[in-house]
Amino acid sequence: MPSLPWHAIDTVLLDMDGTLLDLHYDNHFWMEHLPQHYAELHGVSRAMAEMELQPLFERNAGQLQWYCLDFWSAELNLPVRELKLETAHLIALRPDADTFLQAVKQAGKRVILITNAHRDSLSLKLERIELAPYFERLISSHDYGFAKENPQFWDALQADIDFDPARSLFIDDTLPILRSAGAFGVGHLLAVKEPDSKKGPKDTGEFAAVGDYRDLIVGL
Repeated sequence: MPSLPWHAIDTVLLDMDGTLLDLHYDNHFWMEHLPQHYAELHGVSRAMAEMELQPLFERNAGQLQWYCLDFWSAELNLPVRELKLETAHLIALRPDADTFLQAVKQAGKRVILITNAHRDSLSLKLERIELAPYFERLISSHDYGFAKENPQFWDALQADIDFDPARSLFIDDTLPILRSAGAFGVGHLLAVKEPDSKKGPKDTGEFAAVGDYRDLIVGL
């Protein structure tokens, strides 16, 4: 992990799920907890539930509705908000993410959370992990009506917070989102080596990846 050119970075944009928080909570919910309740509601086997859900997931992946609890509640006829509460004990901070956040804030950088998470998901996580004090703003892509994968998200973000993309660092665990940020002109991009603590390292393509947040503080 090469040290960051902190002298050339004014704004730090951070994703939440898989970047600051362990993605295990979300993966467990969507891949285990929700399919089980879907199977029970429809009186089908767990395997059949997964077969029915998979094309729905694939069709909506990367679009704003994929991240919208209201959409999935209506689509599946399930109380998704309430179901997410049932597994909320799994919400966890990634190691030393808070150390990194504190150091970046103390260094005088603008620190802004940009997440595709629905506002209800964001609120649920903020109730359990004290992230809000580190950030100037907590922005959900639902505020703009475009997911971070969409170039229009970045136009809306620019209009909202007036940042210099070339002098910004963005960390996210989703490669299409990082590519979208790069196309917009964000100068410093990092992926996440292990978003889900239960799944091991992932391929981060053309991007350098954060393994240990303490490494990023060097030179700050």
